[in-house]
Amino acid sequence: MNKKALYALILAIALPLSCYLIVKQYSEDAVAMPGHYVVDTVLTREVNGKQLTDTVWHKIPNFSLVNQLGDTVTLDSLHNKIIIADFFFTHCPTICPGMTANMHKLQSSITNAKRVGDKTNKSIFFLSFSIDPERDSVAQLKKWADRFQINPEQWWLLTGDKQVIYDLARNHMRLGVEDGAMVDSNYFHSDRFVLIDSNRYVRGYYSGIRENDQVKLARDLLFLTMEKDRTKKSFLAGKLQLLAIVFLLAAAGVGLFLIFFTKNKSKQHVSTRVEKE
Repeated sequence: MNKKALYALILAIALPLSCYLIVKQYSEDAVAMPGHYVVDTVLTREVNGKQLTDTVWHKIPNFSLVNQLGDTVTLDSLHNKIIIADFFFTHCPTICPGMTANMHKLQSSITNAKRVGDKTNKSIFFLSFSIDPERDSVAQLKKWADRFQINPEQWWLLTGDKQVIYDLARNHMRLGVEDGAMVDSNYFHSDRFVLIDSNRYVRGYYSGIRENDQVKLARDLLFLTMEKDRTKKSFLAGKLQLLAIVFLLAAAGVGLFLIFFTKNKSKQHVSTRVEKE
């Protein structure tokens, strides 16, 4: 085998193998997706003598509440949407106005890729639950929504059954809330924005009043919009190794062809010289 054929064979094998390793490494490490937070249970199983664990993440359950337009709405109606949620009340004398203002900034900054027309990002939705539903009527929520120019097509302010709201906060989103018995100063609630993916798993907690957390939330939100639905396998799912083997076999075939072609050409050259002599 001459040097040209040898180099061609090495290149034909090394190139697809290098591409495979680079793509595999990039797909695993390049994007740090937001993690999962609320665990239901951890299952253990034995595979080939090794103990493996599977984490079952907690899903936010469906609910039925009333929004600022007076419409009864459910979580099920937000199918496949990424959600940012928080808890507030309109008589709040401290952090609530700032949290709502920051959420409005985030809502305004998130648009789709259209250059003209409606630029509302339909894959993301905002939910603000009132922890004071006795006083936060539909009219009161509408007043709050008008104050902060909230777009109801992308953001609901919710009131309704207090037990449902407090159960969502405490048991499903794992946030602290305390009933103030209709006394403003005694109400307690978290300042956190909760990031919930399209499968209803909690994927992050962020301060609704700290700028650094808002930047991190915007970044994680972008990553989630790029995340594939793990319940739907793509055509190439689990086939990278098979593709790598196919490429290597193809490369080996090309290399063998080059060797054969080079040898054949060399024989023809020798035969031509003999005939001339």
